[in-house]
Amino acid sequence: MGLSRFARISITRVVFLLSLFATLLAVAVVLLVSSHVREKSIHDLARDEAHQTSQLVFETLYAAMRKGWSKTEIGDIVGRLQSTLPDLDIRIVRGPEVIHQYDEYDNDSGRIAADPLLREAFATGREQLIPGPKGIRYLYPVIVEDQCLRCHKKAKVGMVNGVIDILYPVNALKVSLDYVLNTVLAYFFGILLLLSAAIYFKLKYFVARPISQLTGLMQEIILHTDLSRRVDTGAVWISEVADLSEYFNKLLRTVEEYQLRLDDLSVRDPVTRLFNRRKFDEFLRHEIERSTRHSHQFCMVHIDLDDFKNINDIFGHPVGDMVLKELASVLDKGTRRTDFLARMGGDEFAVLLPETDMETGMKAAEKLRQTLSDAALGTGAGSMRVTASLGLVSFPDNGETPERLAIAADVATYKAKRSGKNQVAVLGADDADAAVAVFSQGEMVRTALAEGRLVPYFQPIVATVDGHIEAYECLARVVNGDNVICAGSFIESAEELGLAAEIDEAVFDRALAQLAAGSFGSAKLFINLSAKSLGDRDRMSRLPERIAAAGIEPGRIVLEITEREALPHFGDVVSLINELRAKGLKFALDDFGSGFSSFLYLKFITVDYVKIEGSFIRNMATDERDRIMTEQIHGLARRFGLITVAEFVEDEAALTLLREMGVDLCQGYHCGMPKPGV
Repeated sequence: MGLSRFARISITRVVFLLSLFATLLAVAVVLLVSSHVREKSIHDLARDEAHQTSQLVFETLYAAMRKGWSKTEIGDIVGRLQSTLPDLDIRIVRGPEVIHQYDEYDNDSGRIAADPLLREAFATGREQLIPGPKGIRYLYPVIVEDQCLRCHKKAKVGMVNGVIDILYPVNALKVSLDYVLNTVLAYFFGILLLLSAAIYFKLKYFVARPISQLTGLMQEIILHTDLSRRVDTGAVWISEVADLSEYFNKLLRTVEEYQLRLDDLSVRDPVTRLFNRRKFDEFLRHEIERSTRHSHQFCMVHIDLDDFKNINDIFGHPVGDMVLKELASVLDKGTRRTDFLARMGGDEFAVLLPETDMETGMKAAEKLRQTLSDAALGTGAGSMRVTASLGLVSFPDNGETPERLAIAADVATYKAKRSGKNQVAVLGADDADAAVAVFSQGEMVRTALAEGRLVPYFQPIVATVDGHIEAYECLARVVNGDNVICAGSFIESAEELGLAAEIDEAVFDRALAQLAAGSFGSAKLFINLSAKSLGDRDRMSRLPERIAAAGIEPGRIVLEITEREALPHFGDVVSLINELRAKGLKFALDDFGSGFSSFLYLKFITVDYVKIEGSFIRNMATDERDRIMTEQIHGLARRFGLITVAEFVEDEAALTLLREMGVDLCQGYHCGMPKPGV
């Protein structure tokens, strides 16, 4: 979010600006240095030239003076030197001793008095080079030597007899230097521009373009959700960019593989590989729309295996899962290619029979029942047979919505079980009342929600070692006067009628308020989630904000999920759990061990707690197999670094065994009854 406040810039533009900045900086430095070099060169060359010229003038004048030439003749010599070197301005300034002996040459005393530089030259005897707008002035003091004393009787060795004052023009010299410097600069700038252009285009085509293509591919993948696309690494020359492209392709392949697996898990049951409830509900809605549009009938068969719990209890859940796989294969072979077969959860299956009237549907359902009854299922525990009770309903006779059809199918299946099992049942006139009862029960829940009578009860979860309360589980109850109705009595009807999310919302809000008020001390709060709530990603994503707004640490909330809730939305559930856990919330896998798929979930879902299936705990003191299963589940959870919670702890014997096993937490009537407050 912080990056969005700053304007972004493309790498091509960055490369261009860097090249331009480097070029301008180099030009500025070169101009600065060249100016200094030019002035230094002119200064040094002018000094050398002026010094040589001054010596030449002096030697010429000295030769003339030795011959005894007069002031006029010396002036002629200076004039000829001036004409020979027309750019030079040569002046002779005599010192006081020479003026006294030979008189002034050209108002020498006045010039000395008016020019401090001349006075300094006479006083110090040092040469001086003074830059000026018209040229460089060079003052050359003439120092008295021994041979000078023959003519200058009153002079002394080391005195300054005169100064040769030369104004030395540098135009010619400047032209020469400018030409050299400008030529060098021109070549330098040309090479610099070529180098900058080469860097710019190389970076643009070898770095910027591949990265832009990679960004474009990412945008296309996001837009079209097409993970099959890949980056072309054949034309990439830069090794780092090539590595980036190759690893991006590898990442895409990995994500695509996981996406395919998650997509498969989101629509298929992991045990039987049949379609799951989520996919069945989707196809059911589609079939209702299609049949309504074309005025077709279709049938739905609900299949509930008879006494399947006995197989799990006697042979164990792994064998039970093997039986489910065999049954799925038998059902698949017994249905038409146009039929839609799904596992709805546990030991329940459903078949959709498109464009099928009730009579044909009855024949198909009876054929499935007979096929199941006759099938000898091969398992590791030997061959066994399984029967099923089937409920057959028709659209639109038994319901015009998915919810009404589902309730009607449940009622028909219940009728088949009451009539002796291993048979197909349909709804009669009297059976419609059962479906109405479901809606009546749903109305009771709606009224309780509206009147605030659907409230949370809290059952303590205690530490097995010392019994101190570690957490509370939040349970939904409907309060009707002195009568308290448990969730088990109405939750299925509420789910069928789409009220599960409203129940979760009401319970969650009240529980959160009590937790914020400090009613639970430092204990955590376990909250159950329905499939409807778990499938509402927007609502689930807002939970951390609601918890934070209540002033509660996210780690004190533990969300419970079961196979029944997770299976229809498995792909979404995995990413949702990871997202919420990253924000501090905890998760518990409830009823663990009720099916082989529970173990499979540990491979894909990251949770914090494992709640061991209560059927293992209730009789573990008297049933060694239950005790072994509990020990194995606890050991497996520990290997995964998870905290174990034993449910249905109803006596001291079970609590003692759990304490010896090292199970972390316990929950049940022996540990504490559910109460409306703490």
